[in-house]
Amino acid sequence: MLTDFMLNSGYHFFASGWTQFACAFGLAFVIMLVFGGSFIRLMRKIQGKGQPISENVPLEHRKKAGTPSMGGILILISVFVSSLLFMPMHNATGWIALSSLIMFGVIGFADDYKKISSQSKKASNGLSPSLRLGLEAICVAVLAYLVNKTMPGYVPDLSIVLGSSVVLPLDNWDFGYLFGVPLTFGFLYYIFAYFVICGSANATNITDGLDGMLSKVYLPVLIVLVIALYGATRIGFMDAVMFLPATSALYAVLGAVFGAVLGFLWFNTKPASIFMGDVGSLALGGFMGTVSMLLKSEIIMGVAAGMMVLILLSSFTQTMFFKITRKITGTGKRIFLRAPLHHHFEELGWPETKIVDRFFILSILFSGIALVLLKFA
Repeated sequence: MLTDFMLNSGYHFFASGWTQFACAFGLAFVIMLVFGGSFIRLMRKIQGKGQPISENVPLEHRKKAGTPSMGGILILISVFVSSLLFMPMHNATGWIALSSLIMFGVIGFADDYKKISSQSKKASNGLSPSLRLGLEAICVAVLAYLVNKTMPGYVPDLSIVLGSSVVLPLDNWDFGYLFGVPLTFGFLYYIFAYFVICGSANATNITDGLDGMLSKVYLPVLIVLVIALYGATRIGFMDAVMFLPATSALYAVLGAVFGAVLGFLWFNTKPASIFMGDVGSLALGGFMGTVSMLLKSEIIMGVAAGMMVLILLSSFTQTMFFKITRKITGTGKRIFLRAPLHHHFEELGWPETKIVDRFFILSILFSGIALVLLKFA
């Protein structure tokens, strides 16, 4: 909006993606700092008892009962306002990225609302897993369709790209005919999209378990996406990135998310004044997966988000191992003292701040590996 106005007024420096990034970053960060305190007081007043603490967490977490949640609402507002002001309005990629934030944010809001209104301490006090995964699948189908439509003509329809040289054109491969109509492997694109976007959303959601942890683990991944975006809009900068000039609208959106997450960390460091809630964690995860698909950098993003992937896998393997051993022996066994992974280290006696800082260091290392792959893979 403001970018288009400034460009029409002759201020051509607003055509720079880095100008849009910096302006959106600054505004989102300022919005978080200026309105953060008032928002926390409002949430405390509306929610009353605040976020109920699950019985399936270490005893130390019971002390956090009463802390307001849904801080992700302010994150979404700041991102949306900043992005609308500074992204090119006629570029579809920016709108798709914002749509992913809103879609998954709405699902997270419904989950948070049910938790807070019920005040149940059971781990399953939000939306049922089947309902939530079903809603996420609908969102992924819409987003994957829109992402596919933004691809330039030299990218095959419904394709998966590994770097810039290996392209799997799924819609061009036939595996049979039905009443004379060719059946393609194009449906695999949507399955792949589900694992990328839905997997990202649930990885960030489950990572949001300690004060400040999701923000710290998420920020290095954002840096990788920003550099991947630069590579996608500059010919020859990175050989492993496909040239996708239309993604230039993502500069403002990524800048806004970066500023909002950093601003939220101001209030979420231990002891947290507010929790992000599912409305924030699911939205940020869905956004991360969607942007990686817009940039055709899904594998790179998966490497950068390695810490989140490990946390997600720890919860999944714990659950599956318990169910399998209970079915075989009658008594369920566990791999970790408690899942997800950060709770395992809490049970070992690690202070919360040490776990967060070490996971942050590991996230930086994973992101560093991703950057190497971006340049040389």
